[in-house]
Amino acid sequence: MSSEKKRRNEYMKMLKKYPDVLCVEQLCEALGGISTKTGYKMIKDKKINSIKVGREYRVCKIDLVDFFMNIG
Repeated sequence: MSSEKKRRNEYMKMLKKYPDVLCVEQLCEALGGISTKTGYKMIKDKKINSIKVGREYRVCKIDLVDFFMNIG
């Protein structure tokens, strides 16, 4: 298994307790307890891919893993 696949699997294990689609509050918790203001700023700045559902943003778990892969 390549090192990239190993890293991706480790991130997925780390996020195992979270649903496949996260709300902003769950995103912030998964990122170590950052503020929701910072979470919304990351979404607005397109640092993390998101989907707007009605008035709320949702982030797919795989997009969060991709974010981790790009910063790690």
